[in-house]
Amino acid sequence: MTPTRRTVLGAALGGAVAAGVPAVPASAASWQLRWSPSASSDKLKAFETIEDDRADSHPAGAPHISAEGDNFRFTMHTVDRDTMKDRQRHEVTGCRNGSSLLQWKSGQTWRVTYSMYIPSTLKATTSFTHIMQMKQPGTGSSPIVVQSLRRVDGVQTIELKVVEGDVLVGRTNLEPLHNKWTDVDFQIKIGNGTSGSVRWILKSGGTTVIDKSKSGVDTFLADRVRPKWGIYRSLGDSSGSLQNCHLLLTNMRGYQLV
Repeated sequence: MTPTRRTVLGAALGGAVAAGVPAVPASAASWQLRWSPSASSDKLKAFETIEDDRADSHPAGAPHISAEGDNFRFTMHTVDRDTMKDRQRHEVTGCRNGSSLLQWKSGQTWRVTYSMYIPSTLKATTSFTHIMQMKQPGTGSSPIVVQSLRRVDGVQTIELKVVEGDVLVGRTNLEPLHNKWTDVDFQIKIGNGTSGSVRWILKSGGTTVIDKSKSGVDTFLADRVRPKWGIYRSLGDSSGSLQNCHLLLTNMRGYQLV
């Protein structure tokens, strides 16, 4: 049976306090809710684009991305291949409100909160396994920020990195988070050079697992920043960790600091 998560993380300012972000006076800048999709009603229309088996490598396994009850589900099979044959990719991009798309621009500060369920079959690997990215729209651009499942000295970890400068924001053990819901709170001030910053919070069972921030980092390439979620992993893993697996996301919310 598919696990469900009923608690909404980060509802407006009350959610900010619950997620470990200090509340601010009403006269100061505050988080404004801009995106609150429902998997059961909005389904995949919640996102800007859907990258489901772009190479048509495994039509028998389709759909690899779906709305399942209150959850968005990403299913990866070991036979799935991306258009670049050395990797696998099933991802969604962007935040859609009906016919409108959220535009994350330079100088702005954005925040996404959601809950994720990582089963023990979705393991950390010696090569890249990303489950969230911040990118410039368009083909061929490098990621800006990645949330990844990475093996470090044989230990399964989950980490957040700013790609420019290879800046590790934070890292914690993955295995205690397997087979349970984990709350994610990710914040980004979009800025070129050293004018950007990020904050990354994970909570499990109401307990803060990690709360790390980095300022003075590069979080902008060009045009705008667009979030991506799903499973994007290299086939170059040397630990034998690639299995049929899935990822669940729910209670997704997007806020802008205004």
